[in-house]
Amino acid sequence: MNNIKLYLTGLAVLALTALESCKVPAIVNHQVTTAPPAAFEAEPADTLNSASVRWQDFFSDPYLLKLVDTALVNNQELLGTLQEIEIARNDIRVKKGELLPGVMAKAGSGVEKVGRYTSQGAGDASTDIAPGKEVPDILADHELGLYATWEADIWKKLRNGKEAAVDRYLATVEGKNFVVTNLIAEIADTYYELLGLDNQLAIVKESIQLQKNGLEIVKVQKEAARATELAVKKFEAEVLNSQAREYEILQQIKEGENKINFLLGRNPQAVERSSGGFLTALPRQVSTGIPSQLLANRPDIRQAERALAAAKLDVKIARAAFYPSLDISASLGLQAFKPSYLARLPESVLFSLAGELAGPLINKNAIKAEFASADARQQQALYEYERTILNAVREVSNELSNISNLEQKYQLKNGEVNALARSITVSNELYKAARADYLEVLMTQRDALESRLELVETREQQFSAVTHIYRALGGGWK
Repeated sequence: MNNIKLYLTGLAVLALTALESCKVPAIVNHQVTTAPPAAFEAEPADTLNSASVRWQDFFSDPYLLKLVDTALVNNQELLGTLQEIEIARNDIRVKKGELLPGVMAKAGSGVEKVGRYTSQGAGDASTDIAPGKEVPDILADHELGLYATWEADIWKKLRNGKEAAVDRYLATVEGKNFVVTNLIAEIADTYYELLGLDNQLAIVKESIQLQKNGLEIVKVQKEAARATELAVKKFEAEVLNSQAREYEILQQIKEGENKINFLLGRNPQAVERSSGGFLTALPRQVSTGIPSQLLANRPDIRQAERALAAAKLDVKIARAAFYPSLDISASLGLQAFKPSYLARLPESVLFSLAGELAGPLINKNAIKAEFASADARQQQALYEYERTILNAVREVSNELSNISNLEQKYQLKNGEVNALARSITVSNELYKAARADYLEVLMTQRDALESRLELVETREQQFSAVTHIYRALGGGWK
């Protein structure tokens, strides 16, 4: 009879569950509507892509390679990201454990006294614990046993939870790769900035020496009544201005070195580098490939894709909460009121096996809200994925234009430097011949200095642009 009641109860629960399942919200499969273009602007459709080149081969400066090697070992942000990966890996282990039965061992002792006028107390009073011996009022209880619980994964809630944890783990791996690409690019950026500052410092020092020579000439001319005190003061002011710029560049160099040291996880110290031949060195040529390769090469896109996959699984997990869950529990052990009786078998053996099927019927506002939140998070992850794709295409497009424009700018600036270099010689000769005043000489020298500094800055921008497009294409983490 009891089995029939249990059977009928189970059928009733299943019937009610089937009735309620008609009211379970459907999963909306949100589709990605954003995709990269067929080709980059003004670029031929060629699958050759510099993102596949290892960073050790992309950069050729041995000092820069050494700095990057050190950063990949000591950078605190990267080390923190590795711990995030470890946390995500442990989450997978937790989700895997939920799929298996939980087994616990238990050992315990205690005493109990029940009220005489209770069902148990009345039963004990009329029962002999041994022939001719009543059950004592205070009864000991000793127990050794194993207890197991298990939730049957009927609706794949636990399996989807494990898969979502795997996706989030893979997302953290891609996040680490994204940190690596940004770290390498930031070190390379700062390194090229230091090379540019070194060259600018050399130019300023050279200019200071030329200005001092000019100052001495003006002083001599003043003594010969060919120049005025005003001309002397103007030349002195120009020397002082250049000397002030020298210290400004020295400060920028110190800050650049400290930035690299910070990225390398070490205290301030000199950064080894080779600044010679900076203007004659040519930036590396970069192959952009086709935009669709960004989906496979960019770590941030891959990370957003994994996050979207996890969010979709979260929706399925939230939907499974509308259905009943089946929990099974079991126990096996020994129990007796005297320790010596634990060895008496089978009298001291205890065991149990129970199954429980439970599901929500009324007042489901909480799980409805959780499902709505999961669906909203899925849409949020979708928008983030699409935004990441658009941002990747934008970055590559910007850097392609930047590289092209900087190349034209460098050629023009180089012509300007050559023209102003010749004008300095001409202005000095005209000044000596009294056919030009000292202001023209000073302005020519100032313009020549500015143009040379801008030429170095343009070359540094060219190297940085190549680094930026390498990062934008997804290079640096492989």
